[in-house]
Order: sequence, then C-alpha cells, then structure tokens
Amino acid sequence: MDTIAEPTESALDYAGELTVQLRKGVIAQCVLLVTEQPAYASEIIKELEEADLDVVEGTIYPLLSRLSRDGLLIYQWQESPQGPPRKYYQITDYGKEVRVHLGASIAKLNQVISKLERKSHE
Repeated sequence: MDTIAEPTESALDYAGELTVQLRKGVIAQCVLLVTEQPAYASEIIKELEEADLDVVEGTIYPLLSRLSRDGLLIYQWQESPQGPPRKYYQITDYGKEVRVHLGASIAKLNQVISKLERKSHE
C-alpha cells in the first residue's frame, strides 16, 4: 500500500504558492508586450491592471530592473511636467526575440494543459 504524506498547508495555500511562481514569467511576458512604445512604471502597471492582471509596484520595479540589466529593456530618463524626471522603458530587439520565444512556450503550455484537462474529464 502506498503511503501519502499529510498535507502541511491547505490546498488553496499550496496553489497560491504555485501561482506566485507561474506569475513571474507571465508578468515578464506582459511587460515585454506593453513596452513596444516607451512607458514609465506607472503606465505599465496601469496597462497591466486594465488587462485584469493584478500587479504592485513592489513587483514591477525589481522586474523592470532585471529586464533592463539582462538587456530586454532599455530606459531613458525624461523630464516630467508634474515633478521629477521619469524613467521610460522600451523593449529592445533582444527583448522582442525573447518575447516571441516565451510567448510560444506559454502557448504550448496552454495547449498541454487544455489537452490534459479535456482528457481528465472523459
């Protein structure tokens, strides 16, 4: 007889932890999708929220820094009529290539999940 480990947390909590991991790549892809034209962080957050993706500044700023450091985004400081200069981000050619590959990977994963869900309901 197989033994089953006792869960140490609720199914909802466990699914939440997996969702956090999944969201990291998805949010990166979404940022790459919305930076075709230069945009500052608040504009990026607003556009993601308008697409029903819940994001917070504490998530976006480190991601923007990492994507810039890794060469997927460039940024430029621009004067703002409403206060201090703003950092405007835009996708690079390398970022566009990554976006294509990541988008294909996400699409493939969606196909696999859909196929497995259909099969499990037979």
